[in-house]
Amino acid sequence: MIRALKGNWTIPLICGLFVLVNAVFMANRAYWFNLLPLVLIIAWAMFAAVDRLLIFIAFATPLSINLEQLDLGGIGISLPTEPIMVGLTMLFVLKLALERNVVDPRVWRHPITWVICAQLIWMAVCILPSSIPMVSLKYLLARLWFVTTMFFMVTRLFEDTRNVHRFLWAYIYGLSIVVIYTLIRHAQLGFEHDPAHWVMTPFFKDHTSYGAILAFFLPFSLSAISFPGYSLTRKGVAFVLFALMSVGLFFSYTRAAWLSLIGALGVFLVLRLRIPAWVLGLILVVGLAVVWFEREQITIALERNREESSDDIGEHVKSISNISSDASNLERINRWNSALRMWKERPFFGWGPGTYMFQYAPFQAAEDRTIISTNFGIQGNAHSEYLGPLSEQGVLGMLLMLGVVVTTVVIVLKLYPRMPVGADRRLLMATFVGLVTYYLHGGLNNFLDVDKASVPFWAFTALVVLMDLKYPKEEVVQVPM
Repeated sequence: MIRALKGNWTIPLICGLFVLVNAVFMANRAYWFNLLPLVLIIAWAMFAAVDRLLIFIAFATPLSINLEQLDLGGIGISLPTEPIMVGLTMLFVLKLALERNVVDPRVWRHPITWVICAQLIWMAVCILPSSIPMVSLKYLLARLWFVTTMFFMVTRLFEDTRNVHRFLWAYIYGLSIVVIYTLIRHAQLGFEHDPAHWVMTPFFKDHTSYGAILAFFLPFSLSAISFPGYSLTRKGVAFVLFALMSVGLFFSYTRAAWLSLIGALGVFLVLRLRIPAWVLGLILVVGLAVVWFEREQITIALERNREESSDDIGEHVKSISNISSDASNLERINRWNSALRMWKERPFFGWGPGTYMFQYAPFQAAEDRTIISTNFGIQGNAHSEYLGPLSEQGVLGMLLMLGVVVTTVVIVLKLYPRMPVGADRRLLMATFVGLVTYYLHGGLNNFLDVDKASVPFWAFTALVVLMDLKYPKEEVVQVPM
């Protein structure tokens, strides 16, 4: 190889040219040219090492930075993850047009895939009557590259179970860097409540998304401590990372994430105890009926709570049910009521995907407004993965989002009991419980429009599909009489 290089001056010439050109750029304070080697490596990987590139996306997602947060012209795209996903999506579509078996045909026929595709189609339909068509188009494109890469392409990646573990560990390693960075900054400020809202910037927009993702990965990191087949070293690393993320979640002061873990624990017990789906449905119906008929008494009880979110953890936990004076809780109710009013005005198509934040301001009622409300409605979204689509895509939009959740839950409830005891079953449990934390968190916040949540959400959903295909139902063979 050394002899070959001695007679080949192409590589040294190119390297020397790059150094010279880069020096000129840097002399003129243009530093972006330094990224050229990385861009070339990524471009090569798109054609020669897609599996490694998908795992790199998992690692880079927690560390990605949204340009919108840097005040660079309001461009809402995360670097380096989303440009890579855009490129992969374009190649995927091209390959899909030229080849038939880019995705396993069984994946296309799976009920979860049907619901996801129906959701994408309905989003596309809602662009036409959208109040801001360009915003809706951008929102649809973002959802397309998330779903294409993290659902359809990941179904190929996860056919090798080792890649599932590589993907999960890659994300956790990237997330652990963010947690260390956040804890160091927070420690310098005495771990007080107010700084907890922003110390994770620029990697996460605020503490709610940060807490949601920590809750997302805590079940797997806990499971990894005793995962079948892991070495003692890896189990030790898992313990350290679980402890690190637990501390990070504690000091995130994210009440919704704490609640989601409690709910996920309940689902874990349901799976372990093998409680039938119909029993869960009955409990849910009875519970909703009780809440409906006792809603006035429940509201009165909640309004008596005056505990405010604060540095005191006890008071902070109690403030979860404070709907009389806690500004965060009241603002969330304001957003929900605004979403409902928007839906009533446009019940079928909604206002268009991604338009809530631009349209909700006039729908704020005077009695709902809080000290953190804005006249122009420039402070975010509907704080719900279910009411957001209701206001933006009408009733069908909300039903399709609920469809993704309900279909996945029902399939796992049927799948888990028929799986043999072992690594696959343990993996399904850990990732599904992580998904459940987000399903529950989605009632209070929504983050599927950003890579932090979309990457694990669609990847974990893809894993459920693959496990369902790997362990099909036993067909009943009828013996002729």
